[in-house]
Amino acid sequence: MDLSRWKGRNALVTGASSGIGLATARALAAAGMRVALAARRVERLQALAGELRAGGAEVLALSADMRDEGQIMAMFRAVRETWGGVDALVTCAGLSWYSPIADAETRNWQDMLDVNVLGTAICLREGVREMAGRDPAQIVAISSLAAYRVPVGLDTVFYSATKHALRALVEGLRSELVAQGSRMKLGMVSPGQVRTEFQSRGRGLDQRGEQYDYKIRVLDPEDVADAVCFLLSTPPQVQVQDIQMRSIQQLN
Repeated sequence: MDLSRWKGRNALVTGASSGIGLATARALAAAGMRVALAARRVERLQALAGELRAGGAEVLALSADMRDEGQIMAMFRAVRETWGGVDALVTCAGLSWYSPIADAETRNWQDMLDVNVLGTAICLREGVREMAGRDPAQIVAISSLAAYRVPVGLDTVFYSATKHALRALVEGLRSELVAQGSRMKLGMVSPGQVRTEFQSRGRGLDQRGEQYDYKIRVLDPEDVADAVCFLLSTPPQVQVQDIQMRSIQQLN
């Protein structure tokens, strides 16, 4: 993949403290980009920032909770004031609380809506405003195969609803950008199961020191980061709307 046109450009990665966000930050830094890391867990961000700086990357670590619009706005402002703005935005922050609809708690639904839908929508809005007139300029939203189906028996109905909403937001925004004649590119990566903390945290297993047993070979975070890099490597006239990907062993 040729990412040479992004060398020295500014990337902002949300959810960068673990999983897909962390792997994406590493990949973009390796490609020669300046990388702004955003997440709630500051100690993890600082550790990653130290690792990337040791490898020669220019890094900015930003504490940002996607449930707080003020913190999201401050995140974009910090990148603008430090490096002059954002050229590539990758929204990786997301969460799920696993429960059947009949047994779910409203506060968990609110949490998913705030992060997966509203927080990401604010990031998309601010990214479009921030990158207007920049070239190259690209937004990649990390979504899920749940945006295309509602898995039965996995207690993820409401999570799927949030990812269906994200898919609608991204597609609608893409149409708006086309109508405006914008050269900004916008796409998604929608993975199936990925070996991260996501499942353990969503099921409360991490609080008991347990890890979720996938039972099959699932994707690694680096596999998804490779898909992000592929989107960034496509020619200026090529718009890839979504990359749907799953492990070769994942049935649904």
